[in-house]
Amino acid sequence: MPTDKHTNGSSDNFAHAMRREIYEQPDAIARTIEKHLKDDIIFPGELQPIEGALLTFEKLIIAASGSSRHAGLAGEIMIEDLSGVAVDVEYASEYCYRSTHAAVDPIVMVITQSGETADTIAAQREALTRGVKTIAISNVPDTTIVREAGAALITGAGPERSIPATKSFTTQVTILYLMALFLARKRGRMTSEVTRSYLKHLLRLPEAIEKNLSTWDGLAEEFGQVHFPAEKFLYLGRGVHYAIAREGALKLKEISYAHAEGYPVGELKHGPNALVDEKLPVVVLATSDRRDPDSVLRYRRTLDVMKEVRSRRGQLVTVATDGDQEVGAIADQVFYVPAAPELLLPILEVIPLQLFAYHVAVKKGYDVDHPRNLVKAVVTE
Repeated sequence: MPTDKHTNGSSDNFAHAMRREIYEQPDAIARTIEKHLKDDIIFPGELQPIEGALLTFEKLIIAASGSSRHAGLAGEIMIEDLSGVAVDVEYASEYCYRSTHAAVDPIVMVITQSGETADTIAAQREALTRGVKTIAISNVPDTTIVREAGAALITGAGPERSIPATKSFTTQVTILYLMALFLARKRGRMTSEVTRSYLKHLLRLPEAIEKNLSTWDGLAEEFGQVHFPAEKFLYLGRGVHYAIAREGALKLKEISYAHAEGYPVGELKHGPNALVDEKLPVVVLATSDRRDPDSVLRYRRTLDVMKEVRSRRGQLVTVATDGDQEVGAIADQVFYVPAAPELLLPILEVIPLQLFAYHVAVKKGYDVDHPRNLVKAVVTE
């Protein structure tokens, strides 16, 4: 645990609620799993109110905003890859203005930290008006979105007092991973034995995060000291890691007021390359699951882009898998995360990026818990 003196009058050792909540993530993820997994049964009884729709629906539409939408982007790939269910991710603020879903029998999933996000409530109400069954994922029970949903899944994050989402984000992604496994079993895409093997990997995550937090925190402070003067950042990720590039960029943007954008790795040549110079930190998600050929292929392509960034004197901050010497030979700074299956790596790799954003903002002298112009719950459209 960190030992910096607190400055906010709290009784713990954290100077900011954001940093404390980053450190609470192992427990929050463990509680989320325990809440929704009983004797290898995922969501026991929790989705029973919409059980009929779960047997017949053709598409899952996820409507969310901000960090919750980025969780949805990760969930899209998890659910499609494991269960074969088609997923679309919408901005909650745009869903009401989209055409109705002709010839499609969807379920709409809404994701919100507070349960009171105005755009997301409006999206759910529009779905209900169209006769569509809904599932709400919320960090807070007994809220508008939960009361009005067909079924609700509550994270185990507990209260999150800092405006930037940290533990609410990783617990949302945890529920979406469980949803991918649930649908894979429901649709006969996965045997009970295979499902148990996936769940074993998930159950190991909290301990793996706990063991690495202080190391990531120290590196984030070191890397933040190098890069805090920068006014723009580029974040790159491929496949499921693109969602984490988006989320990492949003965290930095929210609290450091530097301009940051998340892009798919392969899109660098389609415009953003013009930004790359010796002043631009390029943050790259370069993890891989060595047992997954598709993951290895994506990783190899990512290494090629990193070499190109290096040739243009861009400053590389990367997240890589333990034992990876190739990334270390190319990048300026590297966060190493434990080996994990491809679709669980996002939960691991986002945490160093949360800490990096935190330390960049602190070095700039900003109030990370209360960024200007932002509120914890956007309750007006």
